[in-house]
Amino acid sequence: MNNKVIPTIKCRVITHYIDDQSEPEQNRYVFSYTITICNLGQGNAQLLRRRWLITDANGKKLVVEGEGVVGEQPTIAPNDEYTYTSGTIIETPLGVMEGHYVMVDDHGNEFNADIVPFRLAIPNILH
Repeated sequence: MNNKVIPTIKCRVITHYIDDQSEPEQNRYVFSYTITICNLGQGNAQLLRRRWLITDANGKKLVVEGEGVVGEQPTIAPNDEYTYTSGTIIETPLGVMEGHYVMVDDHGNEFNADIVPFRLAIPNILH
């Protein structure tokens, strides 16, 4: 019987519309997002790669993949967390981001930590 322990990773997301960098007349809407990655597992978890699917209100999709986040590949200890802020630009005042991090545990086992869809929206666009 295999008793392999899978790390438990949870993500919290806060988004902000960046008005002074956006140009709505040019269909340019700039958003920042701050993500806190919480390791609720029993061992370390290192973030290796990320994959994002960004969809605007017109249905235009963009896939973004890369190593680490903001130039780092952090190792998150059990019951610890890592927070970073990044940004994206979309062509509509409303959009959605979702994706996953590829992580590795102490034993070299890779696993995906899903990031549930979250909204990018200018203030007061939704009631």
